[in-house]
Amino acid sequence: MAQRGKRLEYFTIAWNTLEGVVAVAAGAVAGSISLVGFGLDSFIEVISGATLLWRMSVDDLSRRERNEHLSLKIVGVSFLALAAYIAFESITGLLKRKAPEHSIAGIILAVVTLMLMPLLSAAKRRVGQDLESAAMTADAKQTEFCSYLSAILLSGLVLNAALGWWWADPSAALIMTPLIAREGYRGIRGEDHCHQCC
Repeated sequence: MAQRGKRLEYFTIAWNTLEGVVAVAAGAVAGSISLVGFGLDSFIEVISGATLLWRMSVDDLSRRERNEHLSLKIVGVSFLALAAYIAFESITGLLKRKAPEHSIAGIILAVVTLMLMPLLSAAKRRVGQDLESAAMTADAKQTEFCSYLSAILLSGLVLNAALGWWWADPSAALIMTPLIAREGYRGIRGEDHCHQCC
């Protein structure tokens, strides 16, 4: 079961890397702050997932705790910086009435992510329960969090593409901001999934 947990983490890291590349590229082409923000969030999730994977392979308790605290703070600061960036870009876009282009690639990515993340979260939750691992169970919640961001992203992209509501994209990004900031705050305080298993 532990090996299954590691495979799930490897898959999560690979998916988040691909997701981040596609989202940032599509967002840059379309001028979509919600897509770029979603993509940058995915890259931070890669760091977070790698920290959990690393934690699963280190036995030295004192070294593990010291490095986990440092990793959590780095991830937390990254989330807070991302939230500030998205808030600034979203508000600027709304004030300047800057309309992003439609992004079919972004819509497809959001749909696939929205379908995939609940399944991945459920698989991690089962492994967490079987191993009695608080870290894996909390990571399942983190994966579930990604599906919420996907739903927000999809709403903004579809409303922009289908109804021409240019403000839906920066508004969706603005809605993401407190969710991302909360993850940053939790990381800095050491409440991330890695810390729960110390």
